[in-house]
Order: sequence, then C-alpha cells, then structure tokens
Amino acid sequence: MSTGMHASDLKRLKRWSKLSQLKRMYPDTIIHLDLLNLFSTGKPAGQPCFFAQRLQAIMLYTLTLFGALFVATLTLMLGSGLLGSTLSLRLSAEGFAAPVIGVIMSGFYIGLTLGTFVCPAIVRRVGHIRAFAAFAAVNTAATLLYPLFIAAPIWFLFRLLTGISMMGLYMVVESWLNNRTEPRMRGRVFSVYMTMTFLGLGLGQLFLNVRDIGSSDLFLIVGICTALCLVPVVLTRSIHPDLPETASMQLNQLLRRAPMGLLGALVTGLIASAFYSLAPVFAQQSGLPIAMVARFMGLTILCGLVLQWPVGLLSDRFDRLQVLAVLALLACVAAELIILTAGRALVLLLVASGLYGGLAFTLYPVAVAHTNDRVDNREIVAASSSLILCYGLGACLGPLGAAVFMAMLGPTGLYVYIALVAGLFGITVIVHQRLEKPKVEEPVPYTPVPYTSRVITSIHPYSESESKEDEEVSG
Repeated sequence: MSTGMHASDLKRLKRWSKLSQLKRMYPDTIIHLDLLNLFSTGKPAGQPCFFAQRLQAIMLYTLTLFGALFVATLTLMLGSGLLGSTLSLRLSAEGFAAPVIGVIMSGFYIGLTLGTFVCPAIVRRVGHIRAFAAFAAVNTAATLLYPLFIAAPIWFLFRLLTGISMMGLYMVVESWLNNRTEPRMRGRVFSVYMTMTFLGLGLGQLFLNVRDIGSSDLFLIVGICTALCLVPVVLTRSIHPDLPETASMQLNQLLRRAPMGLLGALVTGLIASAFYSLAPVFAQQSGLPIAMVARFMGLTILCGLVLQWPVGLLSDRFDRLQVLAVLALLACVAAELIILTAGRALVLLLVASGLYGGLAFTLYPVAVAHTNDRVDNREIVAASSSLILCYGLGACLGPLGAAVFMAMLGPTGLYVYIALVAGLFGITVIVHQRLEKPKVEEPVPYTPVPYTSRVITSIHPYSESESKEDEEVSG
C-alpha cells in the first residue's frame, strides 16, 4: 500500500489542471490546496476515492452552471428575437416611412457597438451578477416603455439603450462560459451557445401570433423573457469570473493578411442587420398575415442554424475563399428568388427564404475560418475580435441602406439591397482570389461562430493559448 500519490490520481490531477485553479474556480466546494498533501502524508489509500468523488461533484457543478447559462441565453434571445420583429411591424403599422424605421432599428446595432467599449468597465467595477441584473433591468425597462412613447426619437434612444444592455448581457454570460470551460470542451460549448442563440432568435418569432401587433401585450412578453433570464444567473453561487482581455488586431494588418475575411464580416453585418430590422416589414407589406410573417422569419433564422454544419464540412474540404464566393453568390440568387415569389407563391417564397437564411447566416463563420487560416494561432482571438467590430460597423449601416432601397422600390427593395451587396461581395472574392499571390495557410477547422460580443472569441477552441493549456493538462 503506497503512501504517495497514485499514478492514476496524478493523471487525474493533470487532466483537471492545477489545484490552485480548482480553488479559484470552485471556492464554494470543499476542495482546497491542502488536498494535494492528502496523498503524501501517510493517509489511508482510500483517500483517492474521496478525491474522485469530489471531481465528480465538480463536474456536476459545472454542468449545472452551464445549463443555467444556456437557459438564460435561450430565454434572453427569445425576447430579443420577438422584440426586433415587433418593433419593425409596429412602426410600419403606425405609419412610419421605411427610412425612419431603418434609422430607429439601427440604434440597436449602434448600441451594441458602443457597449463593446462601455460595458467591460461596468462589469469589472460591480461584478458579473450585479452587472447582469443591471443590464437586464435596463433592457426590461426600455422594452416596457416602448408602447408608452410612440415617437421616433424616443424609440431610437430606447433601441440604443437596448443594444448597450444586450452587449453587457452577452459579455457576462460569455465570460462565465470562458472561465468554466475545459480546453477540450470549448468546441462543444461554442456550438451549444451558438445553437441557443439561433434557437432563441428563431423561436421568438413565433410569439408574434400570440397577440395583436397594435397592443402592448407583445412588449410584456418580451419583458417577461428578459426578467426570467435573470433567475438562473442570480441564483448561482459561483464567484465572479475574470473578464478576459480582448485586444483587437490592427485593421490594416488584418487587411493585408485576410482582406476577404474582413470584408466578409462587414458584408454579413450589412445584410444580417437589414434582414432582422426590415424583413418583417417586407413580409407584411407583401401581403402576408402576421402568422405567416412569424413563420417566414422563424424559418429563415432556423435554416441558418441547420446549415451551419453542412457548410462547415464543405469549408473544411474545399478552398475557403471559393466557398465564401459561392455562398455569397447563392445568397444573391436566393434573394432574387424571394423578390420573384413575393406576393405570388407562398410555398416558393418560404423555400427561397429558408435557402437564403441557410446561406447568408453561414457567411460570417466561413469568413472567420478563412481569417484564422491566415493568422497565427496566438492571434486568433485578436483577429476574431476585430472581425466582430467590423461586423458591428456593417450592422450599424445595414438598416439605413436597406431602408433607402425600400423607400425607392417598395418592400422588395430590401432584397434588392441584399442581392446587390451579396453579389458584389461574391464577385469581389472571385477577382481577389485570381489576382492574389498564393499565401501560406494553416487550416483551422470550421467552427460555428455567433456574432455577439468580443468575449466569445476567448472561447475559440483553436487559439494557441488554449492549445497550450490543453497540452499542459494532458501532459
């Protein structure tokens, strides 16, 4: 009977990283640093079983925390998806012109971009749980105030506040995920978080049928969802994780290495924000009842989720610039099909819309994967952070550009704008690929990437910092 640490226990310790890290991550368990001495002080050999039980308790604790964060994300995104469509439909019903709707809806994306710089200081100052509660309170209050003040400047201000608070909520959830995720699990956590985001946005559209668009009831439902997302977070006993540093790569440096990745992020922002802001107006003005508007929106978003993995397989197998060009050109074709079928054939319209969603919502992850191929692993987080900022810039401008087209061409102007932007991007990628000198690339596997906050980039499973930690742990 050995009095030293067993080989199996030593391997288990390495797999779960250092005990000092365990104490920092799980202070409310009874695992302490002196547990290390438990195996080297002549204690009975039965103690390793005690340690294994504690590791199982940690696993259960971690899974519970992840479940709470994923439930909070799903609930939050249900409300966010419903709110965006409700606002654009209500603005249209109140008689606001398309350019005014575009300006108001762009306030959300301006708020998201501002929140990138404002929210980290708040989180670091008051802690994650209090910050989450404050951001959720602001979000809920703004939601409930919309029906009380139906005026364009006030609604723009509310959208701005909603965008800032949403960025803060994203940061808090993603900081916890980053802090609690084992290196080997980062890819799975990344995928589940992205799935919860898309599911929430897509399923939230279905609540449009619940009440009349002219009443305040839909705003109350959004407020309830935002309030409920607080519950799993504020009840956690976890300590506040560190907010990861997310320095961005210089845009001119990234432009030299992966110009099409940077342009792809900008283009995705231009068309995604236009879709979320004005597609409900397009569907309604094309003659669809509210129930079908809900299905039209939900189908488009959920198809964007379903095609993430098939497109990822193609992206890993073929040249990513070619995949990016094909996706953009096919999204352009799908947008043109929507124009041709609007008001004529409902089934074909839904099919074209689902095809568009599956193509358009995979542009950003492929652009990120292409960019990651062109940078060192240690630069993946910084490069991805810059791409999110570039996406945010495009998202601020997207509703404005699409609204101008709608004012000139009617509701189909939205998809004329989308087809033009996507088509020009696809052609640009093809021309660039033919003119660019061959560059050395280290392919990084495709990862479905949500475009939320810059904190999400810290969870990227293929950054060098995480790879090194993984090697340490398994070594």
